[in-house]
Amino acid sequence: MTTDSLASAGVDHAAGGREPRLVVERVTVGYKPDQAVLREVSATVHAGRMLAITGSSGAGKTTLIRTMAASLRPSEGTVRFDGEPLRDRRDAIAKRIAWIPQHNGLATILTAAENVHVVLVANGFSPDDARRLTAESLEAVGLAEQAGHLIEEMSGGQQQRAAIARGLALRADVVLADEITNELDAGNRTRVLELLRAEARRGAAVVLATHDPEAAAMCDDELHLVDGSAEPV
Repeated sequence: MTTDSLASAGVDHAAGGREPRLVVERVTVGYKPDQAVLREVSATVHAGRMLAITGSSGAGKTTLIRTMAASLRPSEGTVRFDGEPLRDRRDAIAKRIAWIPQHNGLATILTAAENVHVVLVANGFSPDDARRLTAESLEAVGLAEQAGHLIEEMSGGQQQRAAIARGLALRADVVLADEITNELDAGNRTRVLELLRAEARRGAAVVLATHDPEAAAMCDDELHLVDGSAEPV
């Protein structure tokens, strides 16, 4: 599928309806008490749709994704999933919110398959389902032959795809992806964007933080950040 056809698919899709799943309400986040990285940012992520968070480096994209994942607690405002406030990351995991971080967060002493499998088992999947989903997700990102390779033996792009496989294997209701195409060549970049679109088609709410205008163009909605504030698109 070409980039143009991906962009068209992003505009006209039949997945999942428009039910709000994740709602960010006037969120302010600061790493220091007197320094806000996000300022009263609001966003709504709908089932079956893809939201692009765009902006230059340092605009607050990663901070917003981490806040949506309940990895960061806002100093003001609320993040709600299906109307209920998110308390912490454990709560977000229980509510089936998958987070694929920019720096993959893989255990380097484990294999690609072990990194995926252990997360599935920890999230309550049966051993048989965990094995099946591990194999399916690694094949989907083109790593079937590298499933038994240690992460520390893999290239940066392969590690990134392993992290993507781990996130997608969860079949989550919300998928949060932070700059996940950075390490990928053109072919794998297209593959991964197609996989995110497939997640939206099955009804997931998908958020993609990206500085890539072509990746943003394939999304249904866009939230543009400038110095921690949302700007009209």
